[in-house]
Amino acid sequence: MAELAVGSQAPNFTCKTDGDATTSLKDFKGKKIVLYFYPKDMTPGCTTEACEFRDTHPDFSKINTLRLSASPKTALNDTINSRKSTSCLLPLPLMKTAKCAKPMVSGRRKRTTARLYMGIVRSTFLIDEKGKIAAVWRNLRVKGHVEKVLEEAQKL
Repeated sequence: MAELAVGSQAPNFTCKTDGDATTSLKDFKGKKIVLYFYPKDMTPGCTTEACEFRDTHPDFSKINTLRLSASPKTALNDTINSRKSTSCLLPLPLMKTAKCAKPMVSGRRKRTTARLYMGIVRSTFLIDEKGKIAAVWRNLRVKGHVEKVLEEAQKL
């Protein structure tokens, strides 16, 4: 499958979120959206990224930008409540799984000492008010990433 490019229409999807709400990407037309995918809860990089998104919540809110997050591997029996508690008490919707947004998720082979598996590539999409992809970050480094996303969102 070809990766989504800047300027293309973001594919619509519908996902269950925390609190058993359902959200669709089309529900947010007219707002900027930061949609970020991370590999696994309760890991240093993922927790750092989540906390930085939490800490910049007022900055994103000022520019009418909603943030959504998803991971294919959640901690503590894969419950959304564990994600809420382990993800720095995020003030943003948590999608229960990244599978619902499959067209946007990139994977790659990863290895543990015991096995080889397909894992998620940490990635972020900035979607403009018309539903077009304005910026994409894949296989990114966590340090400084949220600031770059905020800068791009402020330009829209």
